[in-house]
Amino acid sequence: MRRAALSGMRLRQIEGEDEVVLEPAAGGAQAAVIWLHGLGADGYDFVPLVPQLRLPPAARVRFVFPHAEVRPVTINAGYAMRAWYDIRELSPEGRDDEAGLAAARERIERYIERERAAGIPARRIVLAGFSQGGATALHVGLRHAASLGGIIALSGYLPLRERLQMELAPANRAIPILLCHGREDVVVLPAFGEHSRDVLRAAGLAVEWREYSMGHQLCEPEIHDIAAWLNYQLELIPRDS
Repeated sequence: MRRAALSGMRLRQIEGEDEVVLEPAAGGAQAAVIWLHGLGADGYDFVPLVPQLRLPPAARVRFVFPHAEVRPVTINAGYAMRAWYDIRELSPEGRDDEAGLAAARERIERYIERERAAGIPARRIVLAGFSQGGATALHVGLRHAASLGGIIALSGYLPLRERLQMELAPANRAIPILLCHGREDVVVLPAFGEHSRDVLRAAGLAVEWREYSMGHQLCEPEIHDIAAWLNYQLELIPRDS
């Protein structure tokens, strides 16, 4: 069990078998962020990020960090690890595991529906993720039937690009998207992120692109940008402030 330091955040951490949840300590949640980890990590990986976002103390945002299932991953010699889907090779096409992505989508859709059943409107639910988790967030969010609050993909890419126009949900043609990438990333090459950005924009989607002097990781300026984006999209601070 790993527990992040949450002092001052007015949150309480709940460990489940399939996810970690940071719940508002006082009052019900009014927005939710479902955050997907990268290949080989687990839901705890980004729990410590939440205090670093320095969201308004009164913000009643529930953060949900699911654990991907453990599965063999081809690119890692079939070694079993937590993964949202299989990766055959490091090319864009080698990451397009249709069956795995479909299964991941089905699972994440259940998390979205759970938040909606708890009273969170779809437009106040954000999907976020890092690397493979970012790819999964894009895949699921763009196909969700109801208008979501936004998608954050960090050091990620758009899977199944050729099917975007056919499968893009009408309700999410205007979904705000934040893409962040490191210029020195050698795991998910910057060109993958740039191409994903261009494909999304060509489909008419509103994409904010941010790049940083870093590798396959996060950095302080990026965390600041994520926080500002969440504050704006979820209206956690007045938009004229």
